[in-house]
Amino acid sequence: MSAAGGPAAAPRAADRIRAAARDLFYRLGIRAVGVEEIVHRAGVTKPSLYRSFASKDDLAAAYLSDYDCEFWSRFEAAAARHPGDARAQILDYLTGLAGRAQRPDYRGCGLTNAALELPGEPDHPGRAVVAGNKQRLRARLQAMAREMAAEAPDELADALLLLIEGTFVTGQIFDAGGPAAALPGIARRLIDAHTRRPAADTAVPATPETETETAGTGAN
Repeated sequence: MSAAGGPAAAPRAADRIRAAARDLFYRLGIRAVGVEEIVHRAGVTKPSLYRSFASKDDLAAAYLSDYDCEFWSRFEAAAARHPGDARAQILDYLTGLAGRAQRPDYRGCGLTNAALELPGEPDHPGRAVVAGNKQRLRARLQAMAREMAAEAPDELADALLLLIEGTFVTGQIFDAGGPAAALPGIARRLIDAHTRRPAADTAVPATPETETETAGTGAN
């Protein structure tokens, strides 16, 4: 229902086109989907599509922009649940990702997939969207690593980014019980290893008594 109490307005042609492209491009790939399939799914004509988008490449860039917004909506929702706790924020996001990546209909990250589809097209408008998302994510992970007081924050951030991207890919190969299931635990141990400060060296010179106590324990 509309605000005036009447029937809700039907989605505009451009919105139907974007929704159809979102589904088809994500499931099948940008290059595998033709304009005819998109307009058929959206219930519009080709002229309607080209009135809204100058080309299929521009429509693909719009799809990737929509996907970028969806990604950050999920990421920020996880962060908002744990104000002031970067460790809990990233682990919350990764736990959600692990669950999504084990679903049978999971097709990874649409942005990562697009980067693989368009490697030789630096001028494609979608490439800038992909690069912007990945650069922003890397910077955000670096900031979170610094908030966690990591000893090597950039290294931790890149390790987490590699875990995320690896999950995007392997989630398309394995279903439930695949490598994605281990993601939260691996990330937790990784973060702990980078944020744990080594204890001060308080060892005292060995005495005959302490040498006797430790002999034969097998510890190295």
